[in-house]
Amino acid sequence: MDFLGGSLELRERQRLEGHTDRVWSLAWNPAAGVRGIPAMLASCSGDKTVRIWQEGPSGSWDCLAVLEDTHTRTVRSCAWSPSGKLLATTSFDATTAVWEHVGGDFECVATLEGHENEVKSVSWNTSGSLLATCGRDKTVWIWEMQPGNEFECVSVLQGHTQDVKMVQWHPVLDVLVSVGYDNSVKIWAEDGDGDDWHCVQTLNEASSGHTSTVWAVSFSSNGDRMVTCSDDLTLKIWDASSSPSETSDNSCGSWRLLCTMSGYHDRAIFSVNWSREGVIASGAADDAIRLFVESKDNSVDVPSYKLLLRKDKAHDMDVNSVQWNPKEPKVLASASDDGTIKIWELLEVPL
Repeated sequence: MDFLGGSLELRERQRLEGHTDRVWSLAWNPAAGVRGIPAMLASCSGDKTVRIWQEGPSGSWDCLAVLEDTHTRTVRSCAWSPSGKLLATTSFDATTAVWEHVGGDFECVATLEGHENEVKSVSWNTSGSLLATCGRDKTVWIWEMQPGNEFECVSVLQGHTQDVKMVQWHPVLDVLVSVGYDNSVKIWAEDGDGDDWHCVQTLNEASSGHTSTVWAVSFSSNGDRMVTCSDDLTLKIWDASSSPSETSDNSCGSWRLLCTMSGYHDRAIFSVNWSREGVIASGAADDAIRLFVESKDNSVDVPSYKLLLRKDKAHDMDVNSVQWNPKEPKVLASASDDGTIKIWELLEVPL
C-alpha cells in the first residue's frame, strides 16, 4: 500500500462490547493470527476484568474468556509474552497477575507483589525472560522468569520523581524505556555483568522533550526510533541511529529528538503505537485517532512525519489505547472510556 498516494479510510470492522466500565488497555497475542491460529486480543478494564477476544472463521470477533476474581480493583494494563502462552495484567490493587493459556482456558499461575500501590503498566522483553512493571510509587520493577512460572524481582529502578505511566522494552536489545508524570522519558540498561540496571539517558524538557505528563511510548519495528505522546498535545519522534561510531550495545543511551508533531489533537494524547509497516497511530482524550507516516519529501534533509489520516469521533469518549495487529499491519484495535473496543481496517479508497 502506498501510504503517500491515493485516499485512505480507517473503516470500523467491529465493535466489541462486554466490559461494564472504561477499557484501559489492549494487547494482541503475537503468536496468533498465523498458521491457522485465530487472531486473539486481550483487553482490560475498570470493571476489574480482562477479556480475551478471538476472531472467528467468518472474521467476526467473539469473547473467548473473561478473567475475573483475581484483581480486586481496576485492571490497567495487559501484555502477552512473545510465545503468546502467558498474559501479564497489572492492577490498581498493587499486583501483577500472570495467566497461562492452556487449551481454551486461562489460569492465574503467578501473582507478583511489591509495588506500594497502583501498577500502571507491564511489558515483556523480546526473549520473554524479563518482565517490567511500573506504578504510582515512582518505581520500575524488573522481574526475571524462573522455571515453573516463578518470577524473581532482580531490580527496582528509582529515578522518576512522579507516577510512572508506562514501561516498554526495546524490540531488539534488553533496554527498557519508562515514561511518566514527571514529564520525562528514561532509558534503562543493564551493567555488563550483573543484574545492576541503571538509567543511561533521560529525555526531558532540557533535551527538547515533553513539557507535561508522558503517557506512552512505542518503537519502530527495528528499534532505531521511538515515538512518545503527552499531555502537552504533542507526539515526539526520537532517533538512536545517528551514531554509527557506536556499537549497538551502548547506542541505547544516544537518543535525540528528530521531530515534534503538534496541532493534531486538542486534548491529552494517551496512546501511541507504531505499526510494522511504519504507520504511527495515536489516540487521545478528544475521542479521535490520528495516523502518521514518514514524509518522503527529499528536499528536506531532516526526516519528518506527516498526517496520513484523521478519524474524529472514533469513540464516544476518550481513546485510551490504540494497538496495531503485528500479524495484520492494516488492522488496528482501539479502546475507550465508552467501554467499547473497536477493530478497524486501513483501506485504500478508489478515487
